[in-house]
Amino acid sequence: MLDLDLLSHFPRVRLMQGPTPIQRLSRLTQVLGGPQKGVSIWVKRDDLMELGDGGNKLRKLEFLLGQAMAEGCDSVIVTGGVQSNFARLAAAACARTGLACELVLAQMVPRDSEIYQGNGNVLLGRLFGANLHVLTEGDDAGSFAHHRASEIAASGGKAFVATLGGSTPVGALGYVDCAFEIAAQSIEMGIAFQQIVIPNGSGGMHAGLVAGATVAGKDPSRIRAYTVLSPADICVAATVDKVNAVFELLGKEDRVQAEDLTISGTQLGRGYGMPTSNMVEAVRIVGRSEGLLLDPVYGGKAFAGLLSDIENEVIAPGSNVLFVMTGGSPGLYAYADALSN
Repeated sequence: MLDLDLLSHFPRVRLMQGPTPIQRLSRLTQVLGGPQKGVSIWVKRDDLMELGDGGNKLRKLEFLLGQAMAEGCDSVIVTGGVQSNFARLAAAACARTGLACELVLAQMVPRDSEIYQGNGNVLLGRLFGANLHVLTEGDDAGSFAHHRASEIAASGGKAFVATLGGSTPVGALGYVDCAFEIAAQSIEMGIAFQQIVIPNGSGGMHAGLVAGATVAGKDPSRIRAYTVLSPADICVAATVDKVNAVFELLGKEDRVQAEDLTISGTQLGRGYGMPTSNMVEAVRIVGRSEGLLLDPVYGGKAFAGLLSDIENEVIAPGSNVLFVMTGGSPGLYAYADALSN
């Protein structure tokens, strides 16, 4: 039986209004026709959140900001890439809660165009009132962030440092909660999802979903991820560690090994944040068939993997598949050159 009070012991700042909806992509099915192999694609709309233009990082930030406030912090320092969705949403969440926010943005992607460096998430981070530190190539974001925390402490404040993607065990609790949410919605809808498809960047979302699914008595291997940050073997090892750290935080004796996770490296391309032709095609087909926006760094690559695996019958014909739309549409504007060709 699911312990619905499992997460109530952790400090939390509510940034969402109830469960995000699950919708079927009926029009996409019509457009794909034969290649669909009878697979029904559903989407979990984690892009539909009212704060900061939405996205999955808000689930993590509920627990991270809860931790920050419980520790008596009055500011938050966030590290990420230049077009970090986590940084943008942290800025919005801090604006909502009254915490000061500083974004330490590293050059993680070799794209130096003006549109990439100043548009999309960067623009929104500034509009949400965050103080931005855009580093040069080779600078260490973690060292910079901790140095800033020391400076803030010397001035009488206290800063909470939120690392890349918020993918700490505490941050991953947001997706433990999401796993419970999906389980409840599945029962309410009367639909069993044979696959839950996600991108895996820093691994916190995948770790939380696996831990939550396990606690809920579901098979964690049905959560199918496509790595967008690191090669598959590195991603698997890092995610295993994160899942087990979440179990430990929850006080659970469950543990996973590499063979319990399903992570594909087929859509990584030349690396994190680097466009692929498959990603561009996936973004276009979802936009033109459903009027929905996939982001170019995470969701676009994961959806490209989903379409490929349906076509090649890696995903069994006739399956119900739930794709988690993680948001990040502001990043599309930073990739206008790649998406307009």
